[in-house]
Formats: sequence, structure tokens, C-alpha cells
Amino acid sequence: MFKWDKRLWTLFLIVFCNFLGGTIVLPSLPLYAQRHFDASPEVISILLASFFIAQFLAAPFIGRLSDRYGRLPVLVISQIGTFISFIVLGGATTLPMLFAGRILDGITGGNVIVAQAYVTDITTRSERTRGLGVIFAGFGLGYILGPALGGIISAFFDDRATFFVGAAISLFTVILTWVTLDESLTPERRALNAKIGKPSIRPRDVIANVPLRWILIIGFGAQLSIALLQSSIALFSEAELFKGATAQTVNLGVGLMLTGIGVGQFVTQLAFIKPAVERFGEQRLVIVGAFFRGLGMLSIAIFVSPWLVGTISLTMIAVSSGLMMPSLQALATSCVPENQNGAVLGVYQSATSLGIITGTALGGQLFAIGDRLPFIVGGLVLWLMIMPALMLSRCPVPAFRPAKQAV
Repeated sequence: MFKWDKRLWTLFLIVFCNFLGGTIVLPSLPLYAQRHFDASPEVISILLASFFIAQFLAAPFIGRLSDRYGRLPVLVISQIGTFISFIVLGGATTLPMLFAGRILDGITGGNVIVAQAYVTDITTRSERTRGLGVIFAGFGLGYILGPALGGIISAFFDDRATFFVGAAISLFTVILTWVTLDESLTPERRALNAKIGKPSIRPRDVIANVPLRWILIIGFGAQLSIALLQSSIALFSEAELFKGATAQTVNLGVGLMLTGIGVGQFVTQLAFIKPAVERFGEQRLVIVGAFFRGLGMLSIAIFVSPWLVGTISLTMIAVSSGLMMPSLQALATSCVPENQNGAVLGVYQSATSLGIITGTALGGQLFAIGDRLPFIVGGLVLWLMIMPALMLSRCPVPAFRPAKQAV
């Protein structure tokens, strides 16, 4: 039976506030770059991708740092970086300053990895998917309020205001983390990690670990597809869903429409994932999630209606993501020794970040060719992921069952 730990509630609040601050800018950042800096769709894609490129390079390093020096200091420092990045974005006067803000946020964007590693420290293997589901519930609730709040702020004030509100929320998470959260890795555990050596995962280890290999491929494809959506939905909304509307209406409409993702994720984590895991198992949930997430992507290109996209397409994507992604992460941590949980989450984050980099960079290019193309390609990529998901379902996971270690 899953045991609630007060630290999970604190992590939930931290991730919620972090994601609230991050998603506030979702409706406005692409349009902000387009309106104030005359950025083309192709340049906007590179701007959005710069965050994930930086995160891709930094994530494994941050994961290893948290394994060796503790979760808490790394978590606090990364959140301070997010705060500074929002200040830079809000005060930007040139396009290079926008890039600098996004890159800084990406470099210090390992706070989610560390929060997930924290969950693996305080939960048993049987509780882990549910524990990671709490983190995703924070994502979902942040997604409910963040885009809507960002749309309202940018509609009634201006585009820059959303960044300063995001900075204030990030500063609050730094204080919340420092005051309420204790270190999850004991000095003995950190010493053990240091004695064993750098808890990294080498490329040959990944190649030899068949379940982990499939997990990384699926994570890459899943996030490539969602990046195509995130990098194109604001531009698609202005061009098609809210065609001819004022800038304020577009900002508000995109923000409110994206709340469908948050509602679906939050409800899924709150009510569905525990019975779903118990009945079907993580491996089957990955297959089901890939199918329905792909169907949701393809439906955007068919509906071309803000009401249908917001209530059906994005909700389908959110529910599928809420079932698929925590299951995939839990499976990843089952494939390595316990002292490598932070490292494997860093590798997993790198694979998903690489997918997001690719999808984000492609989003603007595909949108320039045809405004529905990003969603069609994203849906087909997800359906292709069903094949490696089926292969994963035939693998004996967890493939590694470590002996109990002193902590």
C-alpha cells in the first residue's frame, strides 16, 4: 500500500510552483519573440530548442552531482538559475538576450531531475511509480493554472509581465525548498556513492542493458512529438484556431486552451495511475499511452477548432502522458543499481531532452511548410513508438534487482 510522506507533498508544491512559473510563458514566449524581436518561425524554434540543448548537456552532470553531494543543494542552486533566467527574459532588449535567458534556464534546469531522484530515495520500488506520479501531478496542476494565468497576464498587461511573475514564483520555490525540505541522501549513502566512484552510466552500459535501451528510444520519440506540439501550438493558434482575432484574444485563448493538458494530467495522477499500474503494469501503460497520445496529436490537425482541440485533443494527450511517462521513468530506475538512480534519470532526461531539441527545432520548419504538419508528424512518431514499447513489454523488467545496501 502506498504511504504518503510529507516530503512528497513538499516536492509536489515545489514542482507545481516551478511548472506554474515555467508554463506561464508558454502562450507568450513564441509570440513575444515574433512581435517584439521580429523573429521568424524558424528562429523561434531555435530559441525554444536552445533551452533543451543546454538541458541535454547539463542533465547527466546535475544528476551525478545530486548523487554525490546531495539532492537539496543542487535543487536550490538550479532553482536560483531559473529565477535569474526569467529576469533576463523579461528585461531582454535584443534577441541574443532572449537566447541567453533560455540557455541559462536550461543549464540549471535539472531541478526536475533532482526532484525525481529525491522521490526514488524516499520510496520503495513498489511505491515508485505512484511517487513519481505525485511529481507529474504537480506538472499537471501547474499546467492547469500556468498557461491560463500567463494568457490573462499577457492579455491585460503585456508580454513581459509574464516573465517577472514567473521570476517571483521561482524565488518562492527557492525559499520553500530551503525551509521545508531535508536532504534525502544520508552522509553514509553519499560516502558510499563517492567510494564506489562517479555513479555514471557509460554508453556501453546502455547498449548492454536491453530494457533501458528501449526505454530511452521511447522517451526520445515521445518527447520529440510533444515538442512539435509545444513549439507550434501558439503559432498554429494565431494562424488557424483564432484566425483574425486580436493579439490579446490569441494570448488568452492559447493560455486557456492549454489548460486542458493540465486538467488531464492532474486528474490522471490523482485518480487513475495507481489502479492502472496495479491492473495493467507499467509496460502496458507505455503501449496504451503511445497509441492515444498519437491519436490526440493527429486529431489537432483534423479538428482545427479551439474548443475541440482544447477539450478533446489536448486532454487525450495529457491523460495518455500521465499514464505513459511516469511508468517509463519508473521502469528506467528499475534497470540500474539503486546508487545510480540519479544518474539513470539524468541519462533518461538527456534522451528526452534530445527528443525535445529535435522536435522543437523541427517544429518551426514543418510549420513553415504546412501549419498542420507538426501535429501529423508528431502523431505518426508516437505510433512508431508502439513497436519498441511492444519489445519493452517482452523484456524482464526490472532487469537489475540490487541487493539491499546500507543507507
